[in-house]
Amino acid sequence: MPYGDRVTTFEDSEKESEYGYVRKVSGPVVVADGMGGAAMYELVRVGHDNLIGEIIRLEGDSATIQVYEETAGLMVNDPVLRTRKPLSVELGPGILGNIFDGIQRPLKTIAIKSGDVYIPRGVSVPALDKDALWEFQPKKLGVGDVITGGDLYATVFENTLMQHHVSLPPGSMGKISYIAPAGQYNLQDTVLELEFQGIKKKFTMLQTWPVRSPRPVASKLAADTPLLTGQRVLDALFPSVLGGTCAIPGAFGCGKTVISQALSKYSNSEAVVYVGCGERGNEMAEVLMDFPQLTMTLPDGREESVMKRTTLVANTSNMPVAAREASIYTGITIAEYFRDMGYNVSMMADSTSRWAEALREISGRLAEMPADSGYPAYLASRLASFYERAGKVKCLGSPDRTGSVTIVGAVSPPGGDFSDPVTSATLSIVQVFWGLDKKLAQRKHFPSVNWLISYSKYSKALESFYEKFDPDFIDIRTKAREVLQREDDLNEIVQLVGKDALAESDKITLETAKLLREDYLAQNAFTPYDKFCPFYKSVWMMRNIIHFNTLANQAVERAAGTDGQKITYSVIKHRLGDLFYRLVSQKFEDPAEGEEALVAKFKKLYDELTTGFRNLEDEAR
Repeated sequence: MPYGDRVTTFEDSEKESEYGYVRKVSGPVVVADGMGGAAMYELVRVGHDNLIGEIIRLEGDSATIQVYEETAGLMVNDPVLRTRKPLSVELGPGILGNIFDGIQRPLKTIAIKSGDVYIPRGVSVPALDKDALWEFQPKKLGVGDVITGGDLYATVFENTLMQHHVSLPPGSMGKISYIAPAGQYNLQDTVLELEFQGIKKKFTMLQTWPVRSPRPVASKLAADTPLLTGQRVLDALFPSVLGGTCAIPGAFGCGKTVISQALSKYSNSEAVVYVGCGERGNEMAEVLMDFPQLTMTLPDGREESVMKRTTLVANTSNMPVAAREASIYTGITIAEYFRDMGYNVSMMADSTSRWAEALREISGRLAEMPADSGYPAYLASRLASFYERAGKVKCLGSPDRTGSVTIVGAVSPPGGDFSDPVTSATLSIVQVFWGLDKKLAQRKHFPSVNWLISYSKYSKALESFYEKFDPDFIDIRTKAREVLQREDDLNEIVQLVGKDALAESDKITLETAKLLREDYLAQNAFTPYDKFCPFYKSVWMMRNIIHFNTLANQAVERAAGTDGQKITYSVIKHRLGDLFYRLVSQKFEDPAEGEEALVAKFKKLYDELTTGFRNLEDEAR
């Protein structure tokens, strides 16, 4: 290319002071001079290809920029254009059902426009379709009414599953001088005009928000509603709340992504933001193929596609590393936007380890002092500031409403070592720990959540919910945990002396624990009856298994104190084999039959267990 073609040229509308120039390039990190007056986290356009970058360090008039695209071909003295605004996302109708990259570029639109499987460098495409028409329905507001930031002033028909509530951006206020009548508008049309202190300002249905700033709320609330995932081991033993923080650490092949996808498909969240952060592209392809075909049944009986409540932020492992760091913030900002409408939103981050590796790479390029395993010293504070954006809140503005953001972060420690810096930093922040076990995964026990190391700190907060749902549930769950813990203690003895040397009560404990492990905690995600387990089914299944354990222990104790025939575990297994088989088969009950039919079956089994043991004791006397 001739030298003259490389000379920086300025448009008539641009000043020379808007430009700096490249002094140094080191992978995704670029150092630019002539950047006096620039702000931290300001968005810039680097080079002749207009690559997107963000200022991450300022020294004098030089700025260090992390570039979100491939920097090959950048040269010293290439121009750097300042935009005077932070990295922001566009928020408005059209987000749901869409797939973006880490800096909210719509991948489908780029694929159609470029005709290429890869994203061209410097491509500039609006995140949301500005020409699409949306059905706008204003609320009961008129000219002269006063509204402030966060007030909902209209609804938009986003799709048959979600109503999109249009709000005034936080920080704005004024008296309405114009509000658009009901009708179809695109994202460029003015739908509201406010007058404040003599100045008029126009608003469209679209708003932008800087990704690194949490959206403001009226107040934070204590969470008290469970996040029902449809996975028995999570819902019954280690529950999370709507507005909670969860971590899923596990070695490769333990099923982290499958649990994240199951939560996206079946949880009781009203909107889902799924961030694929540095993971394999095939996993995002699987989500894109599965979700549109998956349906969820609404309370009115309608079947709707799960994709209608889902947004995907895909930043796969072959995409630029710096954009991986931004993808987490893009996802959480989109989640906060739907929370402010009064929805319960779940955000899946798969995986935060890849995000931490991106931090490590950028930190290394900046020649910062490394801490444990080469991660930057600020890793824990960055993780904390991200997880802190979860929670149940009272939203700004009127009408009064509450919303929540639940964050579920998958962590991939190398070799499954939970003392890894990312895992230990995450566990010091989150309230729920679903620890995956490689040995369980190798035994094909899925979800491979280890019930001995996992924990939830939300059990106390959910007690009032459980009391209303089923007063006995907390006691049943405690007994189930005790049985599983006791089994672990007995395993060592069994390996030394064998099962026959154990007391009868211990044999019953081992058999109950086996029932719990194989037929309660394990779930087959590829079957219609077990891919999703409603909470009432989880409770009744556990109740019947623990009821069997209690009755068996009582029968053995009572018979031991009489002169009649002794009742042993082998007698119980032989005489009540049919009931035992039905306990094992509880999981085959299909939730499609409805709650009434299923609860009636479980109650019948409960009563038959009581009768069966009573008859057995009568015969033994």
